[in-house]
Amino acid sequence: METLAIALLAFFAAGWSVLAGADLGTGMLTPWLGRSDGERRLVLASFAPLFLGNEVWLVATAGVLIGCFPALEGELLSGQLPVLVALLTGWILRDAGLWSRGRGPGPRWRAGCDAAVTCGSWAVALSWGWLLAALLTGRPYAPATGSTGLLTALAVAALFVAHGLGFAALRLTGPPYERARRLVGRAGRPWQPFALTAVLMGGLPLWAGAGLPLAERAASPATLVLLVPALLVVTPLLVAVQAWIWHAFRHRVTGPSYL
Repeated sequence: METLAIALLAFFAAGWSVLAGADLGTGMLTPWLGRSDGERRLVLASFAPLFLGNEVWLVATAGVLIGCFPALEGELLSGQLPVLVALLTGWILRDAGLWSRGRGPGPRWRAGCDAAVTCGSWAVALSWGWLLAALLTGRPYAPATGSTGLLTALAVAALFVAHGLGFAALRLTGPPYERARRLVGRAGRPWQPFALTAVLMGGLPLWAGAGLPLAERAASPATLVLLVPALLVVTPLLVAVQAWIWHAFRHRVTGPSYL
């Protein structure tokens, strides 16, 4: 049961990194991809139908960690509290910008919401990199400091940007598409850059979490016997719903819909 619990935790963490990395990376690039109000609405519409479903994977990751590895969760929460607060703050700021953009008057309101989406996306990406830096350096119970923490956070944020560019090149049209494609490159098929960054995005949390003492900090066998089978039943449903959402919105966006 411990092995299955570890596999589920890894699956959800990697899934969030790949799926949410696409909308976060695109959100980080909103001011560059969209030079006008209409273009920015088009950029946001490229991931607006997807971001809520993508966030479920982070909630599932936290749920598995809390339920199946409560001792480790407590140690990580107390040790990485500043990092998690920064991540949650960015998450809330990004979502608030997306939800509020069409509900206020005037261009200044929309510009402020666009700034919230961009800043919140950067905050989440940098916080995720900050957390991974602590795991990669073998000090999971304290925030990473010094040049190692800074460079790792920036490198992870750059990977988010590259992943977002690949996603934007698959979803956008018009001038925003041309700007994304200019950096992604025109060699090969359009999906290849996105597939490459998806592999990197999914592998990074697996690599960083490989050093965690998950087996030693697992919940009691009685708890795992109850939780793991329930998770194994729910997980295929989550995957099926996620696959349906991405299939339903697989076409390129041609207008500022969904917002």
